[in-house]
Amino acid sequence: MPQPNAFKQALLAGRAQIGLWSTLASPYVSELIAGSGFDWLLLDTEHTPSDVPIMLQQLQAVAADPRRATCAVVRPAWNDAVLIKRYLDIGAQSLLLPFVQSADEAAAAVAATRYPPLGIRGMGGTMRASDFGRDAAYVRDAHKEICVLVQVETGEALDNIEAIAAVDGIDGIFIGPADLSASMGYPGELQHPKVSAAIDDAIRRIRACGKAPGILMLDEKRARACLELGALFVAVATDQVLLRKAADDVAARFARAGKPAADAHY
Repeated sequence: MPQPNAFKQALLAGRAQIGLWSTLASPYVSELIAGSGFDWLLLDTEHTPSDVPIMLQQLQAVAADPRRATCAVVRPAWNDAVLIKRYLDIGAQSLLLPFVQSADEAAAAVAATRYPPLGIRGMGGTMRASDFGRDAAYVRDAHKEICVLVQVETGEALDNIEAIAAVDGIDGIFIGPADLSASMGYPGELQHPKVSAAIDDAIRRIRACGKAPGILMLDEKRARACLELGALFVAVATDQVLLRKAADDVAARFARAGKPAADAHY
């Protein structure tokens, strides 16, 4: 039998999941942050130098945490059936697929995660996801534990939320705040009043459809507000920003202190 997907089960039960967005494409980093206590990690390949071989190592690193409390969510670079197949074959169970604009594109995402006759996923046989062929029930049951999340990132996609949510097999809809702000004419202004209003409305509509809303929100107050509105999978930090800010802060503190005066004897 496929491994139970605790992340998917939590979303189905309506339990909010707090996540960390990981763009540092290193299994060493993945193992480190998997022990931090987040419910889920987003392992990105869309805006990182990661690929399938690196992602395999990242998934192995997350699984190495003895507590097994953190679930990995993999973001392929595109809603592409070949990429989806490759990430599923190496053991990803939860996928976040970017830039889904319509019900047809959402249906294509779902189909790529299902074996025939339910979909178009290619039969791999002895890949890691089926314990290298030892799990004879994998082909029959894999889809039950696969979590399909799609990103809505434009005004057009927001208009189609109900149609996207109605696609059987879609477990959650993630609102991409950065691309959405650009689509609305406010690039980089993630907390512009009109952008915030569109996000709030989207969260309510997704929950009303019975699907899990998600978002990445680094501002803590705003992240908590999204959770109160009903968002169920919320990434509240990114590993790269945490490292950058910590490094910049230490460097700045020492720069402000100034260099020690030269010894008077020299």
